[in-house]
Amino acid sequence: MKYTSLTFLLILLLWSCETPEPKADKFGLKEKSNKVNVPDFKAIIESAGLKGSLLIYDGTNFYSNDFKWAEKRRLPASTYKIPNSIIALELGIMENDSTISKWDGQPRFMKRWERDLVFRDAFHLSCVPCYQEIAREIGTKRMKAYANLFNFGKMDINDSNIDLFWLEGKSGISQFEQIEFLKTFNEQRLSVSQKTYKTMRRMMIIEDNDAFTLRGKTGWSVANDKDNCWFVGWVETAKGIYYFATNIEPGETTNGDDLFTLRKEITYEALELIAFE
Repeated sequence: MKYTSLTFLLILLLWSCETPEPKADKFGLKEKSNKVNVPDFKAIIESAGLKGSLLIYDGTNFYSNDFKWAEKRRLPASTYKIPNSIIALELGIMENDSTISKWDGQPRFMKRWERDLVFRDAFHLSCVPCYQEIAREIGTKRMKAYANLFNFGKMDINDSNIDLFWLEGKSGISQFEQIEFLKTFNEQRLSVSQKTYKTMRRMMIIEDNDAFTLRGKTGWSVANDKDNCWFVGWVETAKGIYYFATNIEPGETTNGDDLFTLRKEITYEALELIAFE
């Protein structure tokens, strides 16, 4: 694994001392940008029978139906697979997006996880056991150091929760912070290698066609019988780059199974209004 001397020194310093708490909105993106309320976003969410917030950033303006919702930190759930993957690639735990994550033969929560998976498939299929194994190999000290270096919300990481902190407990990240992190990564302002950057950009692609390229990750956690659903990423179009972070909860009549598709569907609808108008 290759590091710049500055990166190696910084990581070494972080590992050897107490990790400071990350500060929200480190680069001031939220304060420096205009906030535009979009009533159509509210209509999109309500027509789907959901509660929550759509947040899109075009480089100048934040667009949302509920900025207060967007400021609240919630468990990152599987959106943490983005930084977790970056760290695994940087440390050489996963060599590339084709590295095999072996199945141990034990029953898993989802049948689709019960096989050997290449890294990119483990990412898109949100294979929790695969990433728990990665997290344990990264270890508490290094995970805390990188989460702080990346300014990824406020992660509560210790030896007892190293393989669960993104799914339960006190960790949290806001929609604003999600976009801040994604923008920082996409602009190559994270202290990671070009190999990691290129591999991760390739691995994150959900859709790529003549009109746009969309990269992202979904997430879903349940705490105290309350669903917390995410879809975060960015889309590159002829007009420019648009970052998005969607966070929703089911409404009173929402079918839980529909949440898998609804979080993406409402995000695409919102992007149609801003990125493709």
